[in-house]
Amino acid sequence: MRAELAPEDALRLNVLLAGELFAVRIDEGARVLHALTPKGEARIELHPTGSPERYFQRVRELLAGHAFGAPGGYPAHLRRWLRLGQASEQTLAALLKTGDAEAVLAVANAPALTDALARRAWWAAQHPATTEIARAMLAHPAVRAGTMGPILAEHLVESLPFESDPTAAMQTVRVVLGCGLLDASQRERLWSRGAQRPHYLIGFLEHLPDDLPPAPARALPPALPDSAAARLLSRCYSGSGQSYLRAAELALDKAPTHEAVCLVLDLLGRYFADGTGAGALPITARERQAFEALARVSQQQAVPILARTTAVGPLMRRHLEPVLGPVMQHLRALQGLP
Repeated sequence: MRAELAPEDALRLNVLLAGELFAVRIDEGARVLHALTPKGEARIELHPTGSPERYFQRVRELLAGHAFGAPGGYPAHLRRWLRLGQASEQTLAALLKTGDAEAVLAVANAPALTDALARRAWWAAQHPATTEIARAMLAHPAVRAGTMGPILAEHLVESLPFESDPTAAMQTVRVVLGCGLLDASQRERLWSRGAQRPHYLIGFLEHLPDDLPPAPARALPPALPDSAAARLLSRCYSGSGQSYLRAAELALDKAPTHEAVCLVLDLLGRYFADGTGAGALPITARERQAFEALARVSQQQAVPILARTTAVGPLMRRHLEPVLGPVMQHLRALQGLP
C-alpha cells in the first residue's frame, strides 16, 4: 500500500519544490529533510505515518518526480545511462535533488561531474559513504583543479586514521597522493605512518617514486655506460631510490590483500623495465640478476596462486612465498643487503 504524506509535510515539500533547489539529503534517524537552495540550507521536519521506510520512499518519489518529470521516481533508462557513464550534467544536477544516497554516489562517479556539482554532491553526501564519494570525485580532473579538490583531499587525510579496511586505506592514499594537493608536511606524515601501515607506502611507490624521503645513497661504480640500464642503476642507488627499494620490500612483506600484492608487483615491473639491459653494467652478478628478474615482474606471477585462495594477510603471503620471496631478495640485493 502506497504511503500518503502527512498534510503538513506535503505542504512544506511542495512549497520547497516551488522554488529553486540544488540538492537534498534526508536524515531518516532524525526524520528531517535538508535542502540546499540559493538562499542557503532549509530544514523540514518529517512526520511519518505508518511504516517509516515506505514513508521516506514516498518522499523520495515526490522529489524524483519533480526533478525528472517522472512520477514515482527517475526513469529506468536513466539508471541504465548512469551505469554506462552517459549521464549529462543536467541529469546529474537532477539526481542530487532526489534525496537518494545511491544517486549521490552515481553523481560522484559520473564522467560529466563538474566542480560545482561536486560541491553540491559533497553537501548531500552522508556518512559512511563520504570517504568513498570523496575518492570518486577526486578522480575527476575538473574537481582536482577546482575549489573542491583541497577540501576533499583534506577530508580523506583526516579520516584515514579511522579507516580499518586496508584496501580502502590503500586507495585513499593513492588518491590523495595522485591528486597532487598535499603539502610537504602532509606527505611526510603519511610516509611516517607507512612504517606501521605499509599499505600506505604503495601510493608513494606509484606517484612519488623519485621524490621519497631519502635513505643513504649508494656509491655508483665508475665509468658507467650511457644506457637506460645505467640510468636505472643511478636511480636505484640514489637516496630516493634506496627509499623506494625499502618501501617496496616492506609493502610486499606486509601486504594485506590480493589487490596490494598485484599493484606492487606491477609497479615494480614498470620501475625496473630497463633492467633487461643490466648485462653490460659493472655490478655484481647478484645485482645484475636482480635487475633482470625485476624487469619481468608483474601481477601475472601471483595470479595463479591468488586464484586458488581467498586468504589475506599472513596466510596469503605464505601461499605467495615462491613469488614474493625471490622478489624481496632482489630488492635487498640492490640495497646492498644480504
